[in-house]
Formats: sequence, C-alpha cells, structure tokens
Amino acid sequence: MYIVLEGIDGAGKSTQITALKQWLEDSGFEVETFVEPTDSEIGILIRKMLQNPSATDENIQKTLGLLFAADRLLLMDKIDSEEYCNKVIISDRSFYSSLAYQNPQNWIADINKFAKKPDIVLLLDLDVDIAIERCSGEDEFEKKSFLVDVKNKYLDLAKNDKDIFKIINANNGPKKVQSDIRKAVAPFLGICVSGID
Repeated sequence: MYIVLEGIDGAGKSTQITALKQWLEDSGFEVETFVEPTDSEIGILIRKMLQNPSATDENIQKTLGLLFAADRLLLMDKIDSEEYCNKVIISDRSFYSSLAYQNPQNWIADINKFAKKPDIVLLLDLDVDIAIERCSGEDEFEKKSFLVDVKNKYLDLAKNDKDIFKIINANNGPKKVQSDIRKAVAPFLGICVSGID
C-alpha cells in the first residue's frame, strides 16, 4: 500500500508519519518512509532553489516543476521495489504537492503523468495562520497569500478525487490528528482501530 501525507507547510506531516509508521509496525506491517524532495542530487538542488527569494516567479516555478518531476521519477523505482516486498509505503508529499504548489497545473499534471498514484492521500488541513506560526518563514512558499492559494488548491484536488483523498483536520492536537489518520487508514489494511483515541 502506498500512503501519502499532504498539506501546506507546517501541517505536521513529519510528526504524523513517525506516529503512523510506529502504529503500523506495531500492527505487524513492514513500513518504509520517503520524503519529497529526496536526498538525491536533484533533491538537494530543489531544496537550495526553494530558499531563493524569486522561487515563486513563473520561470523558476517551471524549473522547480521539472526538477520535482525528475526527482519523483527516481523515487518511483524505490517505491515499486518496496511495494514488491510487501511493505507499506508512507510518503511525505507526492505529485499532488506539485499540483498544489507549482503552476501551470495542466502542465504540471502532464510532466508527472508517470508518477505512481497513491492508494490513499491523507490531506492534513491546517489553518494558514497556525501554519505560519509553525514555519520558519525562510522561503517564499511560507507566505500567507501563497499558502492560502495552496490550501485552496489542495481542497479542490480532494474534492475532485474523493476516492483516495481523506481530509484530516490538522487544527486538532497531534493525538487527535493521529487518531483520525488511523481511522482513515485502518479499513484499507484490515486493522482494528478500537482504543486509539
């Protein structure tokens, strides 16, 4: 199974992935986690470019879009290999992040057409003001107007792909968020969720 956590910067994906991985391992599953961008040379370049004050400019956006797509293609081979070994894959972001963060959306969708579609996307829906409080503010992708736009794009993606998107209210405390995540994932893996609140 390929599980993806999505959400705006500061939504708590890393914290929730750690807790979800532990719960699944305690439930008897082998789990592998991934993060986008990866630690490949392409991923390192992406992280460097994200620090650029002009990172939201149109041409830089297109360049980032291409780099994310290339980095993601390298990751797909690893994900396929781990799934072949019957592991549950949990990823911090996927091509849905590119659709939410980069423009133009149709072009981004096209260059990511070979990316593997997740079995379930857990969208951590967080209030933008809370996200800004949690963020470092080091890059242009952590500004309020930008994050509002990204949040709205995520919600549109969820509305258009209801079969795999599960919206999780990330404004709640970490334990409640994790409880809601487990309730969303459990039916896919046949796990009992009693007593997790």
